[in-house]
Amino acid sequence: MGSHVRQNRLGKIFSAGTGFLLSRDPDTVRARDIAFVHKDRLPAELPEDAFWPGPPDLAVEVVSPGDTFREVDEKVQAWLESGALMVWVVNPKWRTVSVYRPGPDIKTLTENDELTGEDVLGGFRCRVGEIFANP
Repeated sequence: MGSHVRQNRLGKIFSAGTGFLLSRDPDTVRARDIAFVHKDRLPAELPEDAFWPGPPDLAVEVVSPGDTFREVDEKVQAWLESGALMVWVVNPKWRTVSVYRPGPDIKTLTENDELTGEDVLGGFRCRVGEIFANP
């Protein structure tokens, strides 16, 4: 995904260290495993010491062994309610990727399915099994 974004100059990928300020009063900050912000939403200077203002366009959550379904669902809902356009939930145990968009539809893709960036991460495609392949 990072290579695709860089080669096509689509925007910026953020790794797990960046917090996103989703709301104020009270402040709600979330971090995700990977995020993408489209170039049209990037300011001239990226914030260095502050949280990113607002949600990413795409948030990627990787399910950890200790995560509950409720915790993952709450994260997905927080991203979407704050304005994220898409959330991918990567489940290494089941080797699936669930794709969430605003609205009720959820797509769960298995190893032989193709994951695409749809209109959020233009032109990105990979077989889900590639995500879980050993380097």
